[in-house]
Amino acid sequence: MTVLVMAGVIGSGKSSLTQIVADRLGTQPFYESVDNNPVLPLFYKGNKIAEEKRAAGDLEARNPYAFLLQIYFLNTRFHSIKAALTDDNNVLDRSIYEDAIFMKMNTDNGNATEEEYLIYKDLLNNMMEELKGLPKKAPDLLIDIHVSYETMVERITKRGRPYEQITTDPSLTDYYQTLIQYYRTWYANYDKSPKMQIDGDRYDFVSNPADRAAVMEQITSKLHAVRGDMNATA
Repeated sequence: MTVLVMAGVIGSGKSSLTQIVADRLGTQPFYESVDNNPVLPLFYKGNKIAEEKRAAGDLEARNPYAFLLQIYFLNTRFHSIKAALTDDNNVLDRSIYEDAIFMKMNTDNGNATEEEYLIYKDLLNNMMEELKGLPKKAPDLLIDIHVSYETMVERITKRGRPYEQITTDPSLTDYYQTLIQYYRTWYANYDKSPKMQIDGDRYDFVSNPADRAAVMEQITSKLHAVRGDMNATA
């Protein structure tokens, strides 16, 4: 039985690869709802408002929905990872392990206060302690899909959510480029489970069957290696 978690920036293809892996390995996919998220459109609106205020000279302007969005996501991701580590045969398209990226970024860019960040970290740490009491303590493998800014924007444009488009909100250009950098740092330091990285620029695993097969070969090879390491230390 296997628990896999996906990671990657907006538009990297996490949900698509989750379905591909679930179909291939016979696991249960867990999807994070975005279209039904009542806070996410407000957050993007808040980003634009804060950017406009800063441009007008209010250097302390911040997104009023940043902390609310982080708590919303943290709560939903906590529910998902608890279910995943209890059921023990699934793949998640996003998980609690990358949640702190967004709160750190929002704090660094002034959209959340240091007080909010400390409250968030305390809550996250409490949740992570709770996970230690579950039948499975951590995922078997984290799969990070790395894409360039150009690929990210191309896929965001293709899926067409209005509040994500840089043509609608030019301030998202800096936001997306910065997010990619934060993900690189996060992946380099991630140590909760074995991990691997997929080149999302090179492999079009959604539309190209050969690329899809190549990516699945990478994932299954890594899983075999992980299981071998686990058996060797058992």
